[in-house]
Amino acid sequence: MNEPHLRFHHFGLAVKRPESARKFVAALGYQRGEAIFDPAQNVFLELCVHDSHPAVEIIWPGSDAGPVDKLAQRHTSGIVYHLCYETDNLSAALAGLDAQGLNPVCVSRPTVSPLFNGRNVSFYNVIGVGLIEILEP
Repeated sequence: MNEPHLRFHHFGLAVKRPESARKFVAALGYQRGEAIFDPAQNVFLELCVHDSHPAVEIIWPGSDAGPVDKLAQRHTSGIVYHLCYETDNLSAALAGLDAQGLNPVCVSRPTVSPLFNGRNVSFYNVIGVGLIEILEP
């Protein structure tokens, strides 16, 4: 698929606690961003960037129930559970996926993300691929 409306942005890594993931990305030369709490999802988020490797978002549960709780409990070593793509045109990107027969199903409508300076993020399940996040301008 050659979808001009989507550009890869980062991998989303769900963990029970962030310490081991932080050590791993630091050992690979990543620069860790500030840990941010997202009250809408009840998760902590930390974006880690590298000059030549894809970005990694470390996500871990807050104190109450949230979307990564079950994943973090089931996969105690952590799990890459979403891929994030950036777009300048959400409707065109979704239409492009539909045109390819990929039929993205919205699981979380666009909402403001504190990690990405108030930019909207939304999540979609793509059968045969899994969960994708789409980051808007």
